[in-house]
Amino acid sequence: MTTLNNLDRLTPAVTTTRNERMLTVEQLRAGILADEIDTVVLGFTDMQGRLQGKLLHGRFFLDSVLAHGTEGCNYLLAVDVEMNTVDGYEITSWEKGYGDMLFELDLATIRLLPHRAGTALIQCDLALTDGSPVRVSPREILRVQAERAASLGFTALAGTELEFVVFATGYEEAWERGYRGLVPANQYNVDYSLLGSARVEPLLREIRNTMYRAGMDVESAKGECNLGQHEIAFKYADVLTTADNHTVYKTSAKEIAHQHGQSITFMAKPNEREGNSCHVHMSLRGLGGEIVFWEDGRRTPLYDSFIAGVLATMREFTLFYAPNINSYKRFVKGSFAPTSVAWGLDNRTCAVRLVGHGPSARMENRLPGGDVNPYLTLAAMLAGGLHGVERGLGLEPETLGNAYESGAPTVPTTLRDARDALAASEVAVDAFGEDVVAHYLHYADVEVEAFDAAITDWELRRGFERL
Repeated sequence: MTTLNNLDRLTPAVTTTRNERMLTVEQLRAGILADEIDTVVLGFTDMQGRLQGKLLHGRFFLDSVLAHGTEGCNYLLAVDVEMNTVDGYEITSWEKGYGDMLFELDLATIRLLPHRAGTALIQCDLALTDGSPVRVSPREILRVQAERAASLGFTALAGTELEFVVFATGYEEAWERGYRGLVPANQYNVDYSLLGSARVEPLLREIRNTMYRAGMDVESAKGECNLGQHEIAFKYADVLTTADNHTVYKTSAKEIAHQHGQSITFMAKPNEREGNSCHVHMSLRGLGGEIVFWEDGRRTPLYDSFIAGVLATMREFTLFYAPNINSYKRFVKGSFAPTSVAWGLDNRTCAVRLVGHGPSARMENRLPGGDVNPYLTLAAMLAGGLHGVERGLGLEPETLGNAYESGAPTVPTTLRDARDALAASEVAVDAFGEDVVAHYLHYADVEVEAFDAAITDWELRRGFERL
């Protein structure tokens, strides 16, 4: 953790950057003093996977914040999507007065936001007022699992493939329409279609180039199956960097779409067509970069045990892969969204698809949707895989053919079922701690209760006149 609050937790990242396109502290200082940067955004990722925080004037940041961080209300990890305060969280409440938590600057994450004039972003960790980390913070949950991997001699690498649907309708108009009757940016299936991508290329190009200038390694863009659906892929990195980049990219893409008078959604299932996935690729390396998943032309026992652990915990950890009511609408047979807890070699019908060989050998988790919190998803995958490694779990036989018809166990089909699976998980308590599990169980309870109380369009359409 690169923070100026707890000096014993400093790492060399304070004086280095993740790549040459990100900023050192001195470059940030120079930009502010030269009036090239006037705004510093301090952001952290909340339970819902959203980048939240403050916008600070550059000179005030240098004079009053750089040396010791800043504060924010601890209710930010105890609200629902609507930002309503919710009873029942141990971390904070009306009775506890909704006090502050500390924003600790991770100085390895300083980057320009090129689509926002004169603006730089620093991502933050969260600490209690006594300086101890906020254990239920998504970034801290992932950090703990990354440190667990390091204690076993491994570095965890990951990449996220995040799909989205583009609409020609802007966000304000979409809100006024109740998100109905929006105009998709493409009118037909544009999966791998260069013509279809070209139709949306002004937006896609700006997102790609902006994210590259913001310090991300952009790979490619391609069309997908739903109307107006596309994907922009980024190169893999260590799990914390990948989650940080994922969050910045997701927020920035929405902001850039807004600047174009368009809108983007990462909802898992925005309509009755194909949903938005977030396929997650993960592998382990030795602390010195050694290949540990492949040896003598084949998978290693370590790799097999890691896969076995992810599969063994997949049902228990589904809440971290599918965190919202809408997430479960994506799990449709024959939709390329998996329903079977099974693995296969380059088999897109399985929840876990193995791809690559040698240095590129990795597993792809196809369960998560575009609405995931990347820190929680990566933490769950890593915790599951390490569970398999530590216990030497054996890998079940490969699923051949259509996994939808295989008879393999299936993932939970509702948020309520996923909540109950996590509640019964001893592995989750061992990996994350009782306090973390209880926090996210309550998150699920809040969502389920809110949905159960809602009157949906489906109910009104079927029942208003005819029942």
